[in-house]
Order: sequence, then C-alpha cells, then structure tokens
Amino acid sequence: MPAKQTGAGPYMISVVAQRYKIHPQTLRLYEREGLLKPSRTDGNTRLYGEEDIERLETILSLTRDLGVNLAGVEIILNMREKMARMQHEVNEFMHYVKQELTRGVGDWEQRLGTALVKSPPTELVRPAPAEPTEAPDADSPGPRARRTPDA
Repeated sequence: MPAKQTGAGPYMISVVAQRYKIHPQTLRLYEREGLLKPSRTDGNTRLYGEEDIERLETILSLTRDLGVNLAGVEIILNMREKMARMQHEVNEFMHYVKQELTRGVGDWEQRLGTALVKSPPTELVRPAPAEPTEAPDADSPGPRARRTPDA
C-alpha cells in the first residue's frame, strides 16, 4: 500500500483508484455494500476524505493481506466502531469517577448528612455471626440427649 499522504483534502474516485491500484468499480462496490460512504458534490461526484481513505486502507488490508471477504470486512468494521464507542464510554466513566474522587471527603460528609439513611456505612454492615468457642462435653447432655429414668 502506498504511504499515507496528508493535506490535499478530498480526492475524486479516479485519483483514489489509481493511488491504491484498484478499479473504480471496486470503490463503487464498496460503497454499494455500505463499507465506504464518500461525500458528494452538487454534481454527484464522489469525494473521498481522509477518513474514507483510512477506512479504504483498512478494507484493502483485510481483503488483500488477510483474505477476508466483504461480509467479514463489514463485521470487523462494525465491531471496531462498537469498540471505539465503548472505549469512549469507559473513558467518560473514568473521568466521572476521577472527578468524584477529587471532590474529597468533605463533600462525601455533606452527602451523608442529607442521605435517606442517616447512618455511617459501618453501622449498615451486619457483623459476622460469632463462632462457638468450645464443643460441649460428651458427658453432659446436649439439647438432643435426654436421660431416661432407668439410667
């Protein structure tokens, strides 16, 4: 694959096809399959931006280098988009958690004062049941053992 060029902006289909040594019909097929979505001019000419070029490079790498068919390419690209969205959500959550932690203990004490249950967290936890310290003697009758009058 050619080295990535930067700058020049949107490219027409003929330039992209020549640059990547593919037929323009292949680019049209990728668009029909929903793998590429180039922008259009008022005259309906396809224009491929940098994001389209990056996506095309991924498609070509998957098909040429790894032998993935177009159905597989679609699945992989969709999964990559989902993973990117999920990563964004995780990053937002981590940012929120860091904000909450930096707010400090003072704010936590204020929240505790206005909580519905006005008990410190230590009082809300049940203590563990006490373990028996000694086993009962064999000679002493336990709760189940009963002495009969004959004995």
